[in-house]
Amino acid sequence: MKISNNWLKDFIKTELKTERIGEFLTDIGLEVEGIEKFESIQGSLEGIVVGKVVTCEKHPNADKLKKTTVDVGNGKILNIVCGAPNVEAGQTVPVAVVGTKIYDKSGNFFEIKEAKIRGEVSQGMICAEDELGLSDDHGGIMVLDEEKFEVGKNFADYFDMTNDEVLEIGLTPNRTDAMSHYGVARDLHAYLSTNKQKSDFEKVSSIVLSNEGTHDFKLIVEDAELCPRYIGAVIEDVKVEESPAWLKNRLKAIGLSPINNVVDITNYILHGFGQPLHAFDADKIADKTVKVGTVKEGTKFTTLDGVERMLNGSEIMIKDGNDNPMCIAGVFGGAESGVSEETKTIFLESAYFNPVAVRKGAKFHGLNTDASFRFERGVDPNITRTAITHAIKMIQELAEGKLVGDLLEEYPKKIEDNYVIIRFSKIEQILGTKIHREKVKEILKALDIQVLNEIQNGYEISVPAYRADVTREIDVIEEILRIYGYNKIDAPQKISFTPVKLNAKDQDELENSWARTLQSLGFNEVMNNSLTSVKDETNAVKLLNPLSSDLAFMRKSLLEGLLQNAIYNINRKNQDIKFFEFGKIYHKREKYEERKQLAILVTGREVSENWLQPKSATSFYNLKAYVKVLLERLAIDYKETALSDERFSDALAYEVDGKALVRIGKVSAQMLKVFDIEQECFYAEIELELAQKLRSGNDLKFKDIPKFNKIRRDLALLIDKNVNYEDLYQTAKKNKSPYIKNINLFDVYEGKNLPEGKKSYAMSFELLNEEKTLEEKEITAVMDSLIKSFQKEFNAELRG
Repeated sequence: MKISNNWLKDFIKTELKTERIGEFLTDIGLEVEGIEKFESIQGSLEGIVVGKVVTCEKHPNADKLKKTTVDVGNGKILNIVCGAPNVEAGQTVPVAVVGTKIYDKSGNFFEIKEAKIRGEVSQGMICAEDELGLSDDHGGIMVLDEEKFEVGKNFADYFDMTNDEVLEIGLTPNRTDAMSHYGVARDLHAYLSTNKQKSDFEKVSSIVLSNEGTHDFKLIVEDAELCPRYIGAVIEDVKVEESPAWLKNRLKAIGLSPINNVVDITNYILHGFGQPLHAFDADKIADKTVKVGTVKEGTKFTTLDGVERMLNGSEIMIKDGNDNPMCIAGVFGGAESGVSEETKTIFLESAYFNPVAVRKGAKFHGLNTDASFRFERGVDPNITRTAITHAIKMIQELAEGKLVGDLLEEYPKKIEDNYVIIRFSKIEQILGTKIHREKVKEILKALDIQVLNEIQNGYEISVPAYRADVTREIDVIEEILRIYGYNKIDAPQKISFTPVKLNAKDQDELENSWARTLQSLGFNEVMNNSLTSVKDETNAVKLLNPLSSDLAFMRKSLLEGLLQNAIYNINRKNQDIKFFEFGKIYHKREKYEERKQLAILVTGREVSENWLQPKSATSFYNLKAYVKVLLERLAIDYKETALSDERFSDALAYEVDGKALVRIGKVSAQMLKVFDIEQECFYAEIELELAQKLRSGNDLKFKDIPKFNKIRRDLALLIDKNVNYEDLYQTAKKNKSPYIKNINLFDVYEGKNLPEGKKSYAMSFELLNEEKTLEEKEITAVMDSLIKSFQKEFNAELRG
């Protein structure tokens, strides 16, 4: 937000320099990010003098140039080569002498230097209006009235120029009270007046206006919840024309482009007092009736920018007597009802609109205006009349308008100030120091906070309605500290704290452990928004007041967010991806459900391309291995089952007591197509709360490395195609032998030389007796036991 120092001093009188003001504003939370100079005429015409062309003749070496001599006063004659077609002897002209800087519209400049132009010396430049920043006219040099302009005088002496310093304030969204020059001045005065700094500040108030005759306009507010306060005025005989220089310069200083006197006045009031206004062409208001309410969903409305918009029915609309929309209230005006040069009568609006309704309307239509920025954060409901009366006064003075009849106003229920109780003990607890009670009272008074009653340990206070962000005791304490001065609070020399050690059974410890494991395996962690859009609303949790249609639901799965992350990276030539995310998903069934999951996504190559390694695409089994590494830390038994899930083309689940702990699969082609992903993706999700419940409570135990070697034996089994490796694995695990330490599948074969309906599994078994070396008869007994189990359970046959 830009604040003009000249404009600021219309409200507060102080001898402080701009830099010092910036320091104080930063101290009270209105952080000044920079100060820049503003000049109504770039360069302030420095170095430009009034001169008289003494002689003018054709340049001997150029057809389009002229060689002149120019008197610039004090008997000094300059030789100047000029290319303007209208330069003649005897003219009084503005002259840029050597060393003068000539600026363009972008603020860039070039310096006038003595030079030779086609062999002739040139000691300056005779200027055109656009070269001086006075207009866009470049038809020729500027010819002055010799009776008005004296040769040798500084050209700047004939112009009322504005020089200003503009503060750029990085305003936080909650400080709606400071979104104006008046608000900043009020806050600055509160600080200065309580810190022994001289300042003079006077609160603004409504102006008593004289009006003429009566009008036939009517005001109807259809919903006081949407529009708690509305004031309208009818002003006739308005002359819409260019604004005076002082008003244009005020707006230019803060980066606004002047339009016409009426619009400029509304912008002046907006940035001066923080109250948005809107002017309608009164002759275009049907039935001379202004209504404030809503319209039917699907109504079309063309805004000032010429865009036809489809209304959703929830926007606050300003309508005429025939219910035709004229303006999206607090957001953007309509193309048909705006003020133009032909406008003679205006209807001027000043209102307080429901902040939530304004925000929803602005976000739905993707509009962000100065008015919506303030309305959606909550403007001062008690400055509405003050602002419109000041605007009317300016229209009377600058546009010759005449106020007709009384102001129309609807304010059925006054917006009350906030009632808060503050305790001195709480102030001391938060600040860590004692502030004298009289000082607290002085600060509260400076902030317009009224002390209603003194109680045993504090005050009952009334916070003005324009401080929409101050509603609690802690907010008031923050305000006291802000004005008292953060720098006055001594930092403690010693800070004591108790480090918190995570319990091994804590879910945070499990998440941290899994995160570190995945990171060590080359994964990157991502975080996605819980708000999203969904195609299938079944069981979806929908927000009551979504910011936009893209953020209207709570996510049902973490997969979509990870796929969005994947395509973002793929489009930037990063195709080998390993992502994981801890996040919550939400469903609405018989009741609302909220579950936390760990989601893992892999795609692309398993190993980065290099000359030692062949190109190897990641697979379902790579992801399965990653998941098993994580589950090993839980020390639990689980069952592997087939899974039917529309998100996957092939999938399985790990279940414990009938509950799915893990779902893992290959993402379906249909889902990949939605995200324009052309490479295979594999996804797994682990239920964190269930994992934590199942987690073994046993402490870690350490033992010596075995002194004896493991023995490996292999079995090649011929089994039916419908038998899974998991079934064989679980059968082997049930074997009573204490010597079986590891089981692995190292080959699967189907096809030639095998009976129809059969497949071959080659499994390895590692055996170990930690007390002695295994004898052959012990090994044979274990292997025979395994073979009998496979034959009995699966009718397996030994190959070879």
